Amino acid sequence: MKLKNIFLGVATAAMAMAAASCSNIDEGDRLIYVKPAEVGRAVLIEDLTGQRCINCPTGTDIITGIIKTYGEDNVIAVGIHCGPLGFAGNSKRVGLMTDTGVEYYTHWANGTNLGQPSAIINRKKGKGPIDNLNNWAAEVGLIISEKANLSVNIANAYDAKTRKLTTKVGAFGVNGTVNGKLQVWIVEDGIKAMQMMPDGSANQDYIHNHVFRAAVNGTWGEEVTVKEGETTSKDYSYVLPETWNAENISVVAFVYNDNGVENVAKKHIVEHEEETEK
Repeated sequence: MKLKNIFLGVATAAMAMAAASCSNIDEGDRLIYVKPAEVGRAVLIEDLTGQRCINCPTGTDIITGIIKTYGEDNVIAVGIHCGPLGFAGNSKRVGLMTDTGVEYYTHWANGTNLGQPSAIINRKKGKGPIDNLNNWAAEVGLIISEKANLSVNIANAYDAKTRKLTTKVGAFGVNGTVNGKLQVWIVEDGIKAMQMMPDGSANQDYIHNHVFRAAVNGTWGEEVTVKEGETTSKDYSYVLPETWNAENISVVAFVYNDNGVENVAKKHIVEHEEETEK
């Protein structure tokens, strides 16, 4: 009986010592932090284009080729109709230029007569619009292999009866803390509208893709802070005009700062078959 009591006493003392030693460890030191996995950087191409621009269809073809090379999830293009070669429309013809697009052109032109088409590629620090079409692919190639400090996720819900779009955008930090702005845009594919062609003719049945339609959260977005291992989320709603085809509408969201675009994502508001298969 005495031997049993000795064993019990030793076990109790050991448990007490273990509990005491654990209580002396700071709570933050008890778990080993696992850094989030690296994520690739998608590239945003802002195409400053216009329906009266004879070289713009060539620019569009180049962008299409870049997307085919790297994949539509890795290169996201937005056609911003603007500038002196933009067309706002009239009673006979559809125009794709917007007031916001004009504001973007004025900003990027910075008092110069900026040629069209010009491309802003990932808003890279120290690099403005590139009006030499032959340099676009090379610039994308320099960026596409970089790792990003955060990832961007988009979740859309669309009510066809009310034409109301509800969007949740999340930015997840994977490397340090990122301060910048979150920008949310609406773009549309498959718009049939006039376009001047390289031979000087006017193609009335030209199909315009990835056309900038609206900035959901203001012309330049809103301030955000994205911390490593955490998600910063924002919710938005937007009612689509009757003239927009919801089947061809997507949301483009990106976080940017003085260093450029941290990351960008694009998602259709109506789920397509290819998305279901992924």
